[in-house]
Amino acid sequence: MVATAEADERFSAFVRAETDNLLKTGYLLTRNGPDAEELVQDTLVWLYPRWSQVEAAEHQLAYVRKAVVNRFLAGKRRMSATEVRFDESLSAGLGSAAAGRDDTAEIDERDAIWRELGSLSERQRAAIVLRFFHDLPDDEVAATLDCRVGTVRSLISRALAALRNTGHFADDGVGSHYLRTIR
Repeated sequence: MVATAEADERFSAFVRAETDNLLKTGYLLTRNGPDAEELVQDTLVWLYPRWSQVEAAEHQLAYVRKAVVNRFLAGKRRMSATEVRFDESLSAGLGSAAAGRDDTAEIDERDAIWRELGSLSERQRAAIVLRFFHDLPDDEVAATLDCRVGTVRSLISRALAALRNTGHFADDGVGSHYLRTIR
């Protein structure tokens, strides 16, 4: 593709308008800022030479969001063999001093929810993020994940069941209140 000044400006305008939205999606998927930034940046770099395809799509944001999710899922498969996990026993020891303080209860709750979201499979987490954070209907989640609506419902159902078993989602019928408040 030969980039024109007009195409560059349309790409730049899209990036300016949607970067925050895409970074929030990346953050919810990766669970940390630097990885979210890298995921979104890599996706936009990958899409730049294909920008005419994005512009031809009926819903450009949905097209780019799908690319972010697909690159996240593909990247997790590639990185899983080399990923280094933080030792959970260290974080438990570090947090024990502040655990008795009332002003940390909200932070502790949010941290617990983040850890629980991290325990889900990547596809389950992607389905949860798309359904509850973006408020997408099941058919749009299915289109983004390239699967059937029934598969989306199964992913979400199993993810919410796993989250309810931890206790943080037990009081809420679907868990959406907690998922919508994580930002």
